Amino acid sequence: MNLQAFNPAYALYERLLKREVMAGSPVEHVAIIQDGNRRFAERAGLPRVLGHSLGAKTTESVLDWCLELGIKHLTLYAFSTENFDRDNEEKRLLFQLIKEKFKELNSSDRVHSLQIRIRAVGRINLLPQDLQEAIRKVDEATRGYERLYLNVALAYGGQCELVDAARALAEQIRAGRLKPGDVNEDLIARYLYPHEDASIPKVDLIIRTGGEIRTSHFLPWQANGNECAAYFCAPFWPEFRKIDFLRAIRSAQARSRRGQ
Repeated sequence: MNLQAFNPAYALYERLLKREVMAGSPVEHVAIIQDGNRRFAERAGLPRVLGHSLGAKTTESVLDWCLELGIKHLTLYAFSTENFDRDNEEKRLLFQLIKEKFKELNSSDRVHSLQIRIRAVGRINLLPQDLQEAIRKVDEATRGYERLYLNVALAYGGQCELVDAARALAEQIRAGRLKPGDVNEDLIARYLYPHEDASIPKVDLIIRTGGEIRTSHFLPWQANGNECAAYFCAPFWPEFRKIDFLRAIRSAQARSRRGQ
């Protein structure tokens, strides 16, 4: 339980932040590197998988905050290609947790009533078959929804995304469906993840929790091409609060004003 939420000063500060954010320019796409689940668990003497479970609850809260603020796209870095090097048991438990969350989203009346589009992006074929099936089902069930896009990056690497796009374009050129001169920025963007659906748009803000000051090749085309704002904060992901989120949005709005 977040006791700070019951602190009158905290609640007042949260309301003031929200008022300031709602009066600012819209931030349409937020991408988050959810860092610190394992370190949070280790610090608290808990199993690592419990840290991931607590982090999943934070993710649910962030989804609510995005709906509240009118954010159109939320992209979460859930599992990188480098994470395959982790201990097999930790990966098994993490994949099980992610699968259950996708199944919960698929059966959620709220997801469907609010028309939340849910997609996984990355080299999905590298994931366990049962997780791939859960991803496929929620993708199909929410296809056509447009109020909020929830993009979950799984088996994702920024360089891998660019390589996969280049390969797909090369295949089109070899088949004679495209000419080399057809390749431009807009065409490349259409071959980024997810290939079979509308690609992830440019990012306005990247948030990273856990105290690390790097973006770990997350959405390099969508973020760097847009010169998006980056917000690094100390709380581990399970500790991430609404005021942290609002501060991050406010920093992106301030950067947007300076760029005008």
